[in-house]
Amino acid sequence: MKQGCAGGDRGRAGTVVVVGAGPAGACVVWRLRARLPEPSGDGLDVHVVDPYPSHAFERAARAAPGPVRVHLHRERAAGLTGGAGRQRVELSGGTRLEADAVVLALGDHGAPPSPAEAEQALFAARHGLLYVPAGQAADPDPGLLPAGEPVLVRGAGSAFTRLLALLVSERGGRFAGGRGGEPVYLPSGDEPLLYVGSRRGVPHQARPGHRLARPPALPRFVTRDTPPEELRRAVAKELAYAYYHELFTAHPERTRVGWDAFEAAFEQAEWGGKEMRALVTRSVPRFADRLNLDRLDRPLHGMRFGDLAGLQRWMHGYLAAGLERRADPGHSADLALVHGVLSARAVLAGREPDPWFERLCGFLAGGPPVSRLAELRALARAGVVTFLGAGMRVDQDERTASWRASGATVPGAVGARALVEARLPGPGLSRAVDPLIAALRARGECRETTGLLDVRAADRGLVTAAGDAHPRRFALGPWTAVTARPEDHTARPEDDAALPGQADAVARAVLARTAASPLGAAA
Repeated sequence: MKQGCAGGDRGRAGTVVVVGAGPAGACVVWRLRARLPEPSGDGLDVHVVDPYPSHAFERAARAAPGPVRVHLHRERAAGLTGGAGRQRVELSGGTRLEADAVVLALGDHGAPPSPAEAEQALFAARHGLLYVPAGQAADPDPGLLPAGEPVLVRGAGSAFTRLLALLVSERGGRFAGGRGGEPVYLPSGDEPLLYVGSRRGVPHQARPGHRLARPPALPRFVTRDTPPEELRRAVAKELAYAYYHELFTAHPERTRVGWDAFEAAFEQAEWGGKEMRALVTRSVPRFADRLNLDRLDRPLHGMRFGDLAGLQRWMHGYLAAGLERRADPGHSADLALVHGVLSARAVLAGREPDPWFERLCGFLAGGPPVSRLAELRALARAGVVTFLGAGMRVDQDERTASWRASGATVPGAVGARALVEARLPGPGLSRAVDPLIAALRARGECRETTGLLDVRAADRGLVTAAGDAHPRRFALGPWTAVTARPEDHTARPEDDAALPGQADAVARAVLARTAASPLGAAA
């Protein structure tokens, strides 16, 4: 068995192993360099393990030399051991790397493709088409997506947002300030033409930037033992309670009764029943202030446009309205809605994931910052992004050797020779085929929450089956999730969603565990 020398012979040199050389791993390297401009001791050795490093990582690794030395291992990480002390990562080729800390920055947890995904890959191989499967949209080879040609994109959530950021940075286009400070996209001409659809048909809600007047005491209606058949009603009532609590306490001039009276009646009324509808109608005079969760969750449901142009006009208005709402502190109840989602998610952690609830969590609490939504609108107005609406369906056309996308919102279909699955693989660490993750799970050294890897909010520390965060193991990226606690509701939940923010938190924690930093001497 070969032995690695990850800092073992370098005296006080700090050593870190980063498993994964995708965008998440690149962000970690970037933030480590930013936080260690002048080391104490012999600097920091960062060993990055990935057989297929991404373009984002290669750009980060080409940075000027300094106290952070990056070593790339084009192998897979096969195992992780070490208890609470020095960590040992075993590579597929037999090398063992010893380190002060380990960061898991994998793009996904290695879930095998679904039968439908495997069939799409076979169809693409048979006809020489481009197919980017789920979990890989954040870092495709930028040269693969054809310039000036249609590309079908299935998914409008976080993976789609990362794909857009990559394309803009790689294709030479840029954003400029427009009227009223609204961004305008100036294309380079090398962009692909993205035709985007999804189950819901609209992008995730932008993260609210408001503050709550008085965060509600949650949870109230969702418990870990809520029966599956009652879960949706309980979740809906939980979200409505959080929403109306903020409306009544922060904006009482827009209600007809006090919060105490409303709360007492609300708790007794059945969600969706006549009493609940009557209570809201007589207590909240403005229709725009009443929560319509069904319309919020499925804004295109039941709508039908005559052509794509009509849908684009509606989408531009929908995005503009969302941006205006996020800029108005009078809509702080939207943030309370996010807190309600996080509260319910914390209570339900460890249960079998409910697909409806997981999609709702992503839509309401896992969206991009407002700036990204404004850039998406600019890309749509420039013709780089065209929306296909809700209920997107992709069919294989053997006659034309292409895919054809259609949906429930607009008649007709759009053909293309490229298909990007801009979504994450289905949740469930129990399906993971990655040997490192599978072994950690079997030993109780990690756990899943809502199908994702559970991490501590403060520093992305890996949470064990016992509920404790490991002092030297960290994880970040779209395959991780923070178990929100009721006492955390005064925090800004959106701060944890951005990859650079996650990477910076990890970098701080990692440096506190290494001899390369003054903080790490006693860690």
